Amino acid sequence: MPLLPYPLARPFLFGMDPEAAHNLTMGLVAKSQGTPLQMAYSAAKINDPLVLAGLRFPNRVGLAAGMDKNARCIDGLGAMGFGFVEVGTVTPLAQAGSPKPRMFRLPQAQALINRLGFNNEGLEAFVAHVRAARCRQTPEGRQSLVLGLNISKNGATPMERAEDDYLIALEGVYPHADYVTVNISSPNTKNLRALQSDEAIDALLGTLAARRQELAQAQGKRVPLFVKIAPDLDETQVSVIAAALVRHGMDGVVATNTTLSREAVQGQLHAQESGGLSGAPVMQASNRVIAQFRAALGPAFPIMGVGGILSGADAVSKLQAGADVVQIYTGLIYKGPALVRECALAMQAFGPRKPTHE
Repeated sequence: MPLLPYPLARPFLFGMDPEAAHNLTMGLVAKSQGTPLQMAYSAAKINDPLVLAGLRFPNRVGLAAGMDKNARCIDGLGAMGFGFVEVGTVTPLAQAGSPKPRMFRLPQAQALINRLGFNNEGLEAFVAHVRAARCRQTPEGRQSLVLGLNISKNGATPMERAEDDYLIALEGVYPHADYVTVNISSPNTKNLRALQSDEAIDALLGTLAARRQELAQAQGKRVPLFVKIAPDLDETQVSVIAAALVRHGMDGVVATNTTLSREAVQGQLHAQESGGLSGAPVMQASNRVIAQFRAALGPAFPIMGVGGILSGADAVSKLQAGADVVQIYTGLIYKGPALVRECALAMQAFGPRKPTHE
C-alpha cells in the first residue's frame, strides 16, 4: 500500500505545467528508487504470469514507452507493481525535441496532447542507465520485471537514412533488452509514420530482421522484436502491416500509439494543439485496430494493447479486443500508481484472453 495516496498529490501536480510536473515526478522517482522513500509509491506485484514471445511476464500490466525516455527510473517504476516496463523512445544521438510548450492536459476528456518529439539524452546515456538499474544486476531481478527498450530515428536524419538510425539503435540496446520495440508511429517526428506504408515497412523490417539474426548469432540470444503502430490506420493498412510482421519474423505488435484525430475532444481547451492525443479518447480506435490485427494475425501472434486505459474494465476490454498484455501511460497520470494494481487484478479475475471473434 503506497504511503502517499496519489489523489493528495495530483492537485499540486495538475497545478503545474504538464511537462514540468512530469519532470518533477520522474526526478523524484529517480532519486528515491532503491531507498526507503520508494515506499511512497510502491505496491506488491499481482501474480498473473504469462509467457509471451518466449518471455515470462510476471503479470499482464506494463508501462508504455514515453514516461521514462532516458531509462533513469526502471527500478522505481517496477516497484509500482508493473509486470513489464518499456523505456525510451531512444534515438542514436541526443536531441532536444520540439519547442516548448509541447504537452497539454485535457482533463475533461482524461487525455493529453504531446508533441515532445523524442527528446532524449541519446543512446550512450540510455544504455548506461539501463545497465545501472538494480533489477538488471541479478538473475532474480531480471525475472521480476520484463524490460522493453523502444527505439527510433533522430528527427534530423533524412528519411532515406532512417534504416541506419534504427540499426544503430538496435545494436546498442540489443544486449540489454528483454524485447525491443521499433517505433514507426510517433506523429511528432516528421514523416515517421510513412514507414508504416507497404514498401517502407517491408524494407525496414527486412533490414532489422537480418541484423537481429547477426546479433543473435554473435551474442547467443534472440531478443524479440515488436513494432509499435498508430491507431489512425484503416483495415487495408492493418492487413499490409500484419503481413509484413509475419513475413519478416517479427515477434509482436504494440497497438497503438497516440492519435492525430480530435473528433472526441472538439471544443475543449487545447484540443487543436498539434501532436499526438492519448488517454480515454483513444480507447475505441485502439481497440478497433487491436481487433483487426488479431483477425489478420491469428490467435497466437503476440499483441500488446495500449491506448485509453483508465480502469480495470478498460484493461479487460483490451483482452476482449484481442490483446495479450496491456500498457498504460496517460491513465497513470490521471489515476496514479493504484491503476496498476486495479488493472492487474481485473485481468487476473478475467483470466486468459477470450476475444469474441475467435
